Amino acid sequence: MPNSKKKPTVTPSPERRGELLATAAEVFAAQGYNATTVRRIADEAGMLAGSLYYHFDSKESMLDEILTAFLDELWAGYDAVLAAGLDPRQTIEALVTESFREIDRHRAAVAIYQKESRHLAAQPRFGYLTASQRKFEQAWLGTLERGVAAKVFRADLDIRLTYRFVRDTVWVAASWYRPGGTHSPEEIARQYLSMVLDGIALREQPPTS
Repeated sequence: MPNSKKKPTVTPSPERRGELLATAAEVFAAQGYNATTVRRIADEAGMLAGSLYYHFDSKESMLDEILTAFLDELWAGYDAVLAAGLDPRQTIEALVTESFREIDRHRAAVAIYQKESRHLAAQPRFGYLTASQRKFEQAWLGTLERGVAAKVFRADLDIRLTYRFVRDTVWVAASWYRPGGTHSPEEIARQYLSMVLDGIALREQPPTS
């Protein structure tokens, strides 16, 4: 006779589910998605690989939840900034600050997104990554273009190059940032904005009479 035993239905608490996803995110970020096995995630979580399947049906499902949670929260923050009616410089400042807050909350997910999104987007389940990237570009490029038109930013800026510079300068911080460090996300954003918007060279003071 076939084995009629069924796996018990396990509904993990939100806290436990969050812990497992956080562990998976750290492993994906460190090892890469393709190189990560369910067994490795289970080992890091202190459980058997088979037990992990009681909570998630695949490592793909885990990655999907990790990226979706990050992007949903990112866009909630970005959409609020874009709807606030700020001037172009204030919008850039708010977007950069929100970005560092997301790095603080979802550092591993940001690292995964940076490394994996291009090839993941080719898979039907992760098609939303392409749509998110387009929306991200539109938000930043639109703000920069608005700033040039309003003469808040220099007219000779290469808008797309500027966007790429600011984007990469901000998001690469996920490779070194650790929550609970010396500087808050807001302080790091302030320092970055000072360098991006005002430069690092000392300005000459006008001669005194």
